[in-house]
Amino acid sequence: MRKALAAWVALGAFSTISLNLKAQKNSPPTPFDNTKVNQWDRSKPEPAAELGKNTLSDRDLMQKIRRSLMGDKSLSTSAHNVKIIAQKGEVTLEGPVVSEEEKCVVEEKATEVAGSGNVANEMSVKPAPSKRTKPTS
Repeated sequence: MRKALAAWVALGAFSTISLNLKAQKNSPPTPFDNTKVNQWDRSKPEPAAELGKNTLSDRDLMQKIRRSLMGDKSLSTSAHNVKIIAQKGEVTLEGPVVSEEEKCVVEEKATEVAGSGNVANEMSVKPAPSKRTKPTS
């Protein structure tokens, strides 16, 4: 009897999980979903984060830039999570940030660490979320 009850409960949990997965596949992406950007990154024959970890000096450079960004609490989570790619002392910054000002701040912090002329800014400004207005009755 217990085995039958356990099997019945497990089957119910499995069907609930499969229904949730189907709903997730059919739901539109949220405004914070950057899956398409990540797919675009993979298709480009350009530097990628995993390629920048080859030398100790490049790792050190990326680590110093990341610490500089994380130390600035005025930056958004998006800016804290910008991709930092270093190859032979050249740094590439990629990913979305919330404003042009923030984009400049991140680039300045990277330039302070890597030096002038060693930073390529390929960050984008993500669009501001639209404000919903309440219908007037």
